[in-house]
Amino acid sequence: MTGRPHRPLTNWHRTHAETLTLGERAADWLRNRMGSWGFIFGFTAVMAGWALLNAGSAAIDPFPYIFLNLLLSMLAGMQGAILLIAARRQDEISAALAQHDYETNIAAKFEIEELQRIAREQLAILRRLEESGVLAGRDGETPTGDAQRRDPQEDVRRER
Repeated sequence: MTGRPHRPLTNWHRTHAETLTLGERAADWLRNRMGSWGFIFGFTAVMAGWALLNAGSAAIDPFPYIFLNLLLSMLAGMQGAILLIAARRQDEISAALAQHDYETNIAAKFEIEELQRIAREQLAILRRLEESGVLAGRDGETPTGDAQRRDPQEDVRRER
């Protein structure tokens, strides 16, 4: 049938994952790691270790930890950029999924309409058969002509 939408039958997530660039994979990996408890605990451990290493007299970055503040500022700047990249990518994924859902729904709509059309045609045929007397109507009329057949199960019941 021409003009009928094709229902997408692919796993969208798998197909999408196969098309990711190295930068997109890295942004997703970093986003997933920075948004975890492991990152929080690791970050706290690094901060505590930094403070312990620089508490003595041979400290590389003595209190108030100016170098550490510089590193944390750079980390915050990079984290913000990475999170924005990940958020933009998530928006793209959501838009692509919405389009995929829309295409699936349109295809399903056409299939449902086709099934409804077939059901209406079948009902019309049954009505014509009832009107012509080939089938028993709802009021219990018996069929006539060639359509009147004996039920083989009835013969088995009579023999018992």
